[in-house]
Amino acid sequence: MPDDARRALLTRFFDHAPMFPPANLPPAEALSEDRRARESEHAWLLGRLVWPAAQLAELPQDEDRALALVDRNTERQDDAVYLEGVPLDEVAGRGLRAKIRCGGERVPTVEELAEFVHGCRSRGLVFKATAGLHHAYPTEGGEHGFLNLLVAAVFGDEEEALRERPRAFALDAVSLRWRDREASPARLADARASLFHSIGTCSFFEPVEELERLGILP
Repeated sequence: MPDDARRALLTRFFDHAPMFPPANLPPAEALSEDRRARESEHAWLLGRLVWPAAQLAELPQDEDRALALVDRNTERQDDAVYLEGVPLDEVAGRGLRAKIRCGGERVPTVEELAEFVHGCRSRGLVFKATAGLHHAYPTEGGEHGFLNLLVAAVFGDEEEALRERPRAFALDAVSLRWRDREASPARLADARASLFHSIGTCSFFEPVEELERLGILP
């Protein structure tokens, strides 16, 4: 159990998807970018390498890397299977995990995203989010913030958390704080394990650099 709240909340949080939009890197360049992420000082934030299942043969056999294999609306991470665009009751009934797309062709509204998080919580579902989450806080262009989504998962009051603007949250070694609420490393680790697993992002360095600018990363 991490005793640093930043590690409890963010360890292996960013699943790296350099072959997916908008990066769309070819396999060799995607692997090179992923190796650069693994060699960086913040490699502890790096989750799995997201790879198209149809192109698995293009991955070198000696590539020692935990994978998330995507085939249309299904993502497999070892024994864990995430379904995108499937009703949560069906996901729960099949004993699987949920996945939501937060950008790309369409950005879900705050209400829709809040309902998804609440629905996963009430059904005991683990979920993953993907696309459009390059920034910690919501952008003027309408993108959701990954830090907002984490806070919504930890504290509830999903709509309020998702609407918060920059500098609304504080995260340091001791705790995550929002208004008069505070979550310890143990609570943060539990939220990651039992509800919000990770996000998929085509860029590892963009969200990490934003966390640095916010003074969150040591």
